[in-house]
Amino acid sequence: MKQYLLSVYQPDGDPPPDVDLQAIMREVEEWNQELRDEGAWVFTGALHPASTATVVRAKDGDLLLTDGPYVEGKEHLGGFTVIRAEDLDAALVWAGKLGRITTLPIEVRPVHEG
Repeated sequence: MKQYLLSVYQPDGDPPPDVDLQAIMREVEEWNQELRDEGAWVFTGALHPASTATVVRAKDGDLLLTDGPYVEGKEHLGGFTVIRAEDLDAALVWAGKLGRITTLPIEVRPVHEG
């Protein structure tokens, strides 16, 4: 089976007041359990806000450190899950389920084999 990275992009800042984050997180955990039950789950990681990032660049033999995310934007990577799936279509089904739960964009990318 192939592996796919499902990346969750979320807006910076707090969720809007009408969003029930606890209910969403319960549904995400149910989705994670479904992945495990189906043998599709490999790894999940939730990230701290993009403002906590440090970018390391090599330039002229020195390392330059910059606070904050690499890319300035209104949305950043908030978390990710690596799954096993037969093909892209199967990975997209899992991503669709997660997208419906979170209402956030989910990027699906195959992981290089070997």
